[in-house]
Amino acid sequence: MGDRQIWYHIREGFRSIFTHGLMSIAAVCMTVACLLIMGSFSLIAINANHVLGDLEDDNQFLAYIDDSLTRAQAQALESQIKAVPNVADIHFVTKEEALANFKANQERQDLFDNVESDTLRDRYEIHVVDIQLMQETVDQVKDIDGIAKVQASLEIADGFVMLRNVATALAIILVVMLVLISISIIANTIKITVFNRRKEIGIMKLVGATNGFIRFPFFVEGVTSGLISALIASAIVCGGYYAVYEWYGKNPTNLTTMFGGTLLPLQDLWYYVVLGFMLFGFVLCGIGTATSIRKHLQV
Repeated sequence: MGDRQIWYHIREGFRSIFTHGLMSIAAVCMTVACLLIMGSFSLIAINANHVLGDLEDDNQFLAYIDDSLTRAQAQALESQIKAVPNVADIHFVTKEEALANFKANQERQDLFDNVESDTLRDRYEIHVVDIQLMQETVDQVKDIDGIAKVQASLEIADGFVMLRNVATALAIILVVMLVLISISIIANTIKITVFNRRKEIGIMKLVGATNGFIRFPFFVEGVTSGLISALIASAIVCGGYYAVYEWYGKNPTNLTTMFGGTLLPLQDLWYYVVLGFMLFGFVLCGIGTATSIRKHLQV
């Protein structure tokens, strides 16, 4: 196929979009609607997983130092604790700091003015890399000489792991269902579009046009419609997400207080949205249009 013939097919594909404007608009609108649904739900699922990850990162456990150790000996345990696998970060908290933090969280701080810091113990705040391995990490830290006891909310950690796994599984199932439904809707729209032009295909076939000659302009038309749909859907989804992100950060609510307002910024997501939509539009609309005319080529 020469360059002139290729440009002819491309020109014919673009011309067909405007020649059959109503059906082209219908195909674009259906594709945009499906992309909006899939894109919106995917962003919700991604942010839900991100929020759960932030909550897991905030989860920590405490390792209390034996009272028989001096302050210097207690601080010397830091290297041993850091050497434990799955330990991400540790912070040494003196008994004085622990008492000050405790008082700061009380409504009636004056009630604790007579409490001495010696009633508390120096401790390490320990963050883990993988919350699923917290039990093993706690056991290893507990075995270090100089650690009197360990306080860990293992039930909460297990709850976060289960919640994240369930949320991930549900998100995958729903996204796959939406993709399949969208593919079915768009494929039927393409078939209707091609069916309305069956006479045009038949005439071209009768005058000697090859299957490739007939199919290529339809492929170009489908790809163009898919990419236009992807750009429109990307603009709507990214614009809507940016508005929600700004509102979420500037209007504190119970949700922002609970989750810390940690929606992912648009600059971390927009290229995934655009590339994903363009790939979906290219594959489904381009290849779908080219293959949908197959039975009409049997003349």
